[in-house]
Amino acid sequence: MLGFIGTGNMATAIIKGVISSGMLSGEEIAVFDICADKVKALADLYGVKVLADAKQIAAECDKVVLSVKPNVFPSLLGEIGSVLKEKNPLIISIAAGKTLSFIAEYLPYEARIVRVMPNINAKVGAAVSAYCGNENAAESDLAFVKELCESFGIAVNIEEKLFSIYSAIGGCSPAFAYMFIDSLARAAVKNGMPKAQALEVAAGAVMGSAKMILQSSEHPWALVDQVCSPGGTTIEGVAALQKGSFEALVGEAVEASYNKDKRL
Repeated sequence: MLGFIGTGNMATAIIKGVISSGMLSGEEIAVFDICADKVKALADLYGVKVLADAKQIAAECDKVVLSVKPNVFPSLLGEIGSVLKEKNPLIISIAAGKTLSFIAEYLPYEARIVRVMPNINAKVGAAVSAYCGNENAAESDLAFVKELCESFGIAVNIEEKLFSIYSAIGGCSPAFAYMFIDSLARAAVKNGMPKAQALEVAAGAVMGSAKMILQSSEHPWALVDQVCSPGGTTIEGVAALQKGSFEALVGEAVEASYNKDKRL
């Protein structure tokens, strides 16, 4: 049984992905949240099992997803630590900024812990998720988490020391991409295209471009060169972006996000 303590947006997106992919059925998932309306909605929609409290999740599930706010961890783990020790489930944390050692510190035993950081695109089954495990996590534990993450996107196993930079380019970057797409669409509106149509075109172009990067073996700049005909329209736009320090600004955004994550 896969159990969720906390059923916020990310946990809900994960549950949707797991069930939609066929990895697990609703009957194989248990949930608890202090908000009764949230768990009722999940039960009605996906047929998941609703348990009475966090201790019951810890007692009945062999895999437990901690999907509460990071500041809740100390009190939550203090409350359920003894139950977790008896059951020894795989613990999966999706809390931003909380390390494997931080979680282990609040548990009264040598737990199997895997840290996962999905991004918001999990809501549409298109997340990129980073994951890593502590020394107690078995290969089978990591394999399960990889399959879990791939049910709602792609999964990348990285060293924990890289999680802060992952947060900047994997966790924060959807916001940057949304801004870029909206800027393209607004520029199209300025030149006469309806906004809804412009968003469809811009988002579709960016999605296709991302697929080109992932599926081709070519360097991004080689792909840029393929689009830029001599004296053509695209090179004019590329030159304007470079004049406005587009690449430098993206680098600054990543650096700012990275530094903030390190301070958390």
